[in-house]
Amino acid sequence: MRIVFSRKLKYFYAMLARLVGCLFLIFAPALLSGGGFAAEPLGLCYGPNRAERKVTCLVDGDTGWEAGVKWRLQSIDTPEYPPFAECIVEPEYAKAATFRMLELMRGGYQIEWLGEKGKAGRDLVKIRLSDGRDAGSILVAEGLALEWPHPPKAWCGAPIG
Repeated sequence: MRIVFSRKLKYFYAMLARLVGCLFLIFAPALLSGGGFAAEPLGLCYGPNRAERKVTCLVDGDTGWEAGVKWRLQSIDTPEYPPFAECIVEPEYAKAATFRMLELMRGGYQIEWLGEKGKAGRDLVKIRLSDGRDAGSILVAEGLALEWPHPPKAWCGAPIG
């Protein structure tokens, strides 16, 4: 028995196949990234209007933007870049902490929004990596972050890392 499809039916199946293909391309990265852990390209922040541009990027080792919302890791502090650095060596430590955090997050992460704001008005968060570890705890263990609060000029003494 031979089945003959009308042109409209062939067109319908072709469109349905395209739709399924598009949906796969849209949702496959989320489904394959380990259950809701973002693994999209993450870079350093640049340029103005980050909230309006809804950027996702990293400012430094403890601060970033997620879809235009500025966040800060709860209870830890990483070294600062100028003009907030307290001594000449602190920016080098800031660079090490920033690039380590970038490396950790590029493996996949999930942000836990804590529903609190820090003193600078940033949303406080915890970042869970795709392997279940806490990103802030890793930075502290590796000497690239300190628990907050800590004494002034903490990065200006002995070498870290």
